[in-house]
Amino acid sequence: MDRQQKSNGASALIVEGGAMRGIFAAGVLDKFLEQNYRPFDFCIGVSAGSTNLAAWLANQHGRSYRVITDYSCRPEFIDLYRFIKGGHWLDLDWLWDITIDEIEIDRETLENQPIPLYVVTTKVNTGEAAYIQATAENLNDLLKASCSVPIAYRHYPEILGEAMTDGGVADSIPVIKAYEMGARDITVVLSRPRGYRKSAPRSTWLVKKLLSDTPVLAEAMLQRAESYNRAIDFIDNPPEDCKITVIAPPDDFVVGRVTTDKEKLDLGYRQGITASNL
Repeated sequence: MDRQQKSNGASALIVEGGAMRGIFAAGVLDKFLEQNYRPFDFCIGVSAGSTNLAAWLANQHGRSYRVITDYSCRPEFIDLYRFIKGGHWLDLDWLWDITIDEIEIDRETLENQPIPLYVVTTKVNTGEAAYIQATAENLNDLLKASCSVPIAYRHYPEILGEAMTDGGVADSIPVIKAYEMGARDITVVLSRPRGYRKSAPRSTWLVKKLLSDTPVLAEAMLQRAESYNRAIDFIDNPPEDCKITVIAPPDDFVVGRVTTDKEKLDLGYRQGITASNL
């Protein structure tokens, strides 16, 4: 746990996404649950980070671990051959249906607890980030929209009548937004080791081709590295009135976006527990 200078003001918890790399945050948040550690005024989650936060706020220890190491590893969810034939690489429709049926997030508990959860999505038509507060009514649709990785999942869920996609496209690590919302004590759970910086896409033509029906979204995808690295700059050099606490995977973290190796996922989960420093 990497701590910056002390400050006053609201306290926020930010959890990055990253698909299967979310196993690290699952370990961190399960440890938080075990220690009843909840010193936050609000939370912001992105993609897998939003589902991790929802399960944590709903007091469902182990739910995120189970989703990542079991359901997300099944061929019904992740299938490259299906994608090549024109289907989803990551079938969120199947994943959401089965997890809602078998291990649904406790929406009543989530809504009745005092910490607001804001979920980041990206507006398909503008490429801009939307920060929407989760409720019992919108939770399942909102989380699905935030996790809808463009290209890998071919649909765009609608929230309030507007097509949305993966929140990580527009704002992967919403620390600046948290600061703008009044947070001066920000804890960030990353899904990559410290020092990582995102590189610009090498094949811009391919992104534009695959997203030719949504050119503004394609442009947002191409600008993602710039947005990501701007957030890292803020974390590394926060304003004088802001304290940043960073919880990040160690350098030997081996989980990638689509890792399904159980031993690697279990290791990543244990690394999250250890990094929570509680």
